[in-house]
Amino acid sequence: MGDPTVEGMYEDGTGLLTIGALARLTGVPVKTIRNWSDQDLLPPAARTPAGYRLYGPDAPARLEIVRSLRDLGIGLAAIRSVVQRERTVAETAAQWAAALDAQIRTLRLQSTVLRSVAARGSTAEELVQMTALARLSARERRRIIADLVEDALDGVDAPAYRRGLLAAVPDLPDDPTPEQLGAWSELTALVREPELRAALRRLAEYGARTAPAAGQGPDAAGQEQAATAVAELMRQRGEEAVAAGIAPDSPAAEPLVAELVAAWIPTQTGTPDPPAEDGTAARVRLLEQLETAAEPAVERYWQLLCAVTGRPAPPRWETAGAWTAAALRAHARPVRIDRAAFDGTDPDRVLYAYEQVVRDVLPLIAAVRPEDLALPTPCAAWTVRQLLDHMVWEILMAASIAEGAPRTDHAADHLGGDHVAAFRDAARAARTAFTDSGMLHRTYGPYHAPGAMIVQQVVVELLAHGWDLARATGAPTALAPEVAGETLAAAHRIYGAAPRTEGSSFAPEHLAPPGASAADRLAAFLGRVPA
Repeated sequence: MGDPTVEGMYEDGTGLLTIGALARLTGVPVKTIRNWSDQDLLPPAARTPAGYRLYGPDAPARLEIVRSLRDLGIGLAAIRSVVQRERTVAETAAQWAAALDAQIRTLRLQSTVLRSVAARGSTAEELVQMTALARLSARERRRIIADLVEDALDGVDAPAYRRGLLAAVPDLPDDPTPEQLGAWSELTALVREPELRAALRRLAEYGARTAPAAGQGPDAAGQEQAATAVAELMRQRGEEAVAAGIAPDSPAAEPLVAELVAAWIPTQTGTPDPPAEDGTAARVRLLEQLETAAEPAVERYWQLLCAVTGRPAPPRWETAGAWTAAALRAHARPVRIDRAAFDGTDPDRVLYAYEQVVRDVLPLIAAVRPEDLALPTPCAAWTVRQLLDHMVWEILMAASIAEGAPRTDHAADHLGGDHVAAFRDAARAARTAFTDSGMLHRTYGPYHAPGAMIVQQVVVELLAHGWDLARATGAPTALAPEVAGETLAAAHRIYGAAPRTEGSSFAPEHLAPPGASAADRLAAFLGRVPA
């Protein structure tokens, strides 16, 4: 077979190609070439006497350009401007790339809306609403937030707070994820809620009342930075306390409250009647601030804003905020440890008390059968298993303090499959830690808590919870008679000032009956009802 170009040349000797030859040469159908010729994209160079089209030697190359541009989706009018040299290929490509990008964004948005509707199980009405929201421009989204702020803060002199709200614009990306689109839908619904507007107004009014006077206190940026640092400290300490199982109303919470109040006081410089030192007034004011800031609607608002824009969500405050507020209510005034009460404590006697209580509690634990683990106890609605787990945790925690690495796995399972071995091993390890570390002769933490007090606290806890276990299983409650009296005295020193508020660790003290054992009197002092 010869050269198809030569074979398809018209017989007039001009070297022109018939439409069939051009089709065979390029692989483009005759019908397509005829259509493009009619659109003036590939005009024929001449015609035969019978009127058939003839194409010049440049036609194959020109046809390839037209075909390539069509394959890229470029319209016929734009291609005509290229082949007629009215625009360059580069200019046309740039124009159509921009148009294609816009089309892609639209398709992505449509896909996201459909996926979000499918995932949320939205109704037809919600589909219409979500589609309309997705089409809003950045200016329209800013207007939604501006209207919210202007309405909520109307007449409130809180310029810094107003600026902060207006600066947080929900810039929905061009190709949002279903999660971002869902957050945007929820956000637009939330901004219409009266509760959000009322909450924003309460925060603004409180800020206006308590803001430093002009020219007083640190500069605005410095004050905001200091307040942010204190808030982060509170969040960390609150979450650590919860993880460590420190009850807000327990004596162990007092040093944490004191630390937080001390860090917070400098941020109040320049405010009306700023507290100068830790005391009842300072703690009441800090509690007021925490309760004012606890606005679930506002917290949800910021979480949704971050979700829409793809920024990291702000730290959640529910856990730490609730713990800190409860600790401030329970410790409304500073409590100082009377270290003098422990000055005469004999370390050997403290260790002996620990050994005696463990000696009497261990048989009770060994007698617990698997079916007994679900029995209720007198202690905080715990089952026997939960009680035993807490007892092991108390021992492990004290040992970890002695070793200089306090544990934070309060929520873990400390019993495993053998509650007797768990208690026995923990008790032995703790005794070794108490003696090898010199704990009974040292102090711990920023408030220099005596190590002897920490060990005595463990003794009190074990004896009290041993009493709980005895009551739960029907065993005798007169435990460790050799040391129960001095353990009761230690409980008065350690827990005497502990609050007996609603939901606290200790119920109101009960009166022990005449002739009650020291262990029974200890249980009554700590809020149990003696037999």
